[in-house]
Amino acid sequence: MNSLALINEFLGQPPNASSHGYQIDHILEFCHWFMAALFFGWSAFFIFVLIRFRKRRQPTADHAGVRSGISTHLEFSVVLIEAVLLLGFAIPLWAKRVNQFPPGKEALVVHVVAQQFSFNYHLPGPDGQFGRRDVSFVTNANPLGLDPNDPAGKDDIVTTGELHVPVNRPVICELSSKDVIHDFFLPSMRIAGDAIPGLLIPIWFTPIKTGTDEVICGQLCGLGHYGMKGTLVVDTPQDYQAWLKERAELAGGTQGAASSQSPGAPKTENAPTQPQPSPGAPQQPKNKPAAPAPSPNPGG
Repeated sequence: MNSLALINEFLGQPPNASSHGYQIDHILEFCHWFMAALFFGWSAFFIFVLIRFRKRRQPTADHAGVRSGISTHLEFSVVLIEAVLLLGFAIPLWAKRVNQFPPGKEALVVHVVAQQFSFNYHLPGPDGQFGRRDVSFVTNANPLGLDPNDPAGKDDIVTTGELHVPVNRPVICELSSKDVIHDFFLPSMRIAGDAIPGLLIPIWFTPIKTGTDEVICGQLCGLGHYGMKGTLVVDTPQDYQAWLKERAELAGGTQGAASSQSPGAPKTENAPTQPQPSPGAPQQPKNKPAAPAPSPNPGG
């Protein structure tokens, strides 16, 4: 962290890892120094007043009040500095984050669905299209309710707790929630946004450093709020493609296992008449002497 963020570093803020984060750090740093100056300035003035106007030195009250204009100038300066911070820096930076989104083809779009007490991530597959989601399909194995009959969702990637993104590529996170209001907060990316049921709220950032960063919920959302954390992994383009391939193979293997299990049920029912009993056939006569017994009885 550079010298312009000494207070931020002292207060435990993680190093910036996004392209826009330095602007946030500069504003926070200036606000911290400004508030520190106000704190020590007003504290010194308060101590001066206690000593200067103590009863022993001035036994009778002076009802005329302050005759100097210094206090007026100081208060006006404080208001002016706060107005410059708000109108000149904070609002333009906020407006840029909510109005100037990167082009859809350039950015990676991720659906972030919060729930008590985890974050689910939905990424489109190679076709670039999100599969349809419906609450009627939600199960423990399908937390987002992906429609299994929608061909666009066959290659979609769904993860819980961990999200991988490529470095130096804009990432648009579209936030929503399954239950209560959550807050998707990425401290290292200097970005956060509320996840509200029934709404789709987009936020975006561009990671500039590879590594692993923390994802936390910044909104009190229930008894398990303290443990609602996740991981953001910023990969190189090669590592990100390898992760996508791994997740696609895992998703395909899971679907293949599920499809093989469904027709496997009738196969197990017919197993006694199929090849499985052949190795067991020599064992059955030993344990079942009664099986050949009935045949001689009718023959006799």
